[in-house]
Amino acid sequence: MNRNLSYLLALLLVVIFFNNIASAQIPTGIFEGQNDVGNVKPKGTATYNSLTQQYTLTSSGANIWANADAFHFLWRKIKGDFILRANVQFIDRKGADPHRKLGVMVRSSLDAGSKYVDVAAHGNKVAALQYRLADNDSTRQIESKTSGANVLQLERRGNVYTMSVAKQGDPFTNDTFTTTEIGDDVYVGIFLCAHNAKAVEKAVFSNVRIVVPNKPDFKPYTDYIGSNIEILDLSTNRSKVIYQYDKSIQAPNWTRDGKKLLYNKDDLLYTYDLATNTPTLLNTGDVKRNNNDHVISFDGKRLAISSFGAKGGPDNGKSVGYVLPITGGIPKRITTTAPSYIHSWSPDGKSIVFMSTRDNNSDIYRVSPDGGLETRLTTDPAYDDGCEFTPDGKYIYFNSTRSGHMQIWRMKPDGSEQTQFTHSEFNDWFPHVSPDGKFIVYISFLQTEVKPDEHPFYRHVYLQRMPISGGKPEVIAYLYGGQGTINTPSFSPDGKKIAFVSNTDLLFPIFPIEHQQKK
Repeated sequence: MNRNLSYLLALLLVVIFFNNIASAQIPTGIFEGQNDVGNVKPKGTATYNSLTQQYTLTSSGANIWANADAFHFLWRKIKGDFILRANVQFIDRKGADPHRKLGVMVRSSLDAGSKYVDVAAHGNKVAALQYRLADNDSTRQIESKTSGANVLQLERRGNVYTMSVAKQGDPFTNDTFTTTEIGDDVYVGIFLCAHNAKAVEKAVFSNVRIVVPNKPDFKPYTDYIGSNIEILDLSTNRSKVIYQYDKSIQAPNWTRDGKKLLYNKDDLLYTYDLATNTPTLLNTGDVKRNNNDHVISFDGKRLAISSFGAKGGPDNGKSVGYVLPITGGIPKRITTTAPSYIHSWSPDGKSIVFMSTRDNNSDIYRVSPDGGLETRLTTDPAYDDGCEFTPDGKYIYFNSTRSGHMQIWRMKPDGSEQTQFTHSEFNDWFPHVSPDGKFIVYISFLQTEVKPDEHPFYRHVYLQRMPISGGKPEVIAYLYGGQGTINTPSFSPDGKKIAFVSNTDLLFPIFPIEHQQKK
């Protein structure tokens, strides 16, 4: 009898153990768990491809509408403000319901009738902000004017919820509404619904990010939030996070052999080995207040950097330019006046162009990498910055406020033929020319957020690409960043990828912990 009782107890413990495993939530990418919300048969699924950093969801479900929902949800608990963004794509299936939907969502609970707000893309190309403001109440929506959107973003700041949607390549269109009903402690994530209880749909989510923005009392250049180094594949518009740090990382350059990135962190310069995912401190001698203006010579042998002088010293703590070997060493000063910010080498290695503010005017200058005579290339009273040679050495691209807001311009190496290049609704900064000389990539700040002569940290920004021959700009990345995102040349040597930095106040690990660093 005792033996039978022991056997039954052991069996019961095994059953309890496996039930607990079955009900436990296993992290999937940046998310903590996944659930079928409401009646979903067969069970929905969510998988994560760590190589591409994409999520694949399957789900049936009658709808996300009226007073109860049925869909599959991949989620993470979060409090306070957030920005949730993803590129979305249905896997086409014959006979699919035109009202199937997928998107990004914030939800008070995992109950079928929970309060929620989402940004949903439908099979019939409609995009809408949907919301339920009381449990088991009806659903309402604000329909976007953008048709066929496949980039979806939902932002919460305080009690304001903003839907931002775009077709890949176009800027966002936005719609907002205000509510206090959703609650502070919520589930945020990505979802899929078949709009048919007897059908199963499949979808892929790329560039999925949960961003926690800077706090309202943030102090620029005193307070910093976390950083992601990302690499964007220009052929697919998919970006991968390769490294994370809980403070500020800025301005990744690609070395000429394509094996490493160079970036600044905590006033020092580091190289990042892309094969081993290993950062290494670069020796810059006693020059240890390095900023985000650093650039590698076209032959890959030398490095020009910008570093703030000693506080109370002859440069009064302002930035000046130096040159040193790419392998590190003792930097040689090349600029005479502070502040000076280095931006580009000429292809023949005989000149370096930089921005300097003198007599309250910010202009572009040229100097030898050995120092000496400095030649002023721009004299307009507007703010000029971000200068870079084309690979053939025929032009220098730069950004200037002389049109009224910051735009991209270009000129000959001697400063002649200064011509406006972009004519956009944004403040465009830091043009970088592709290795084949066919495109420029630059960062665009919203005029509603940023003054023309500023490029601050932690804003909504776009990375845009435009043919050198002219034409319509194309948004290649939607992100939260700004200062330090692409201040320096960011193309891979083959021109197929861009390295950049995005920011968030709370890092959600996308890959094993050894690829992260905490201060």
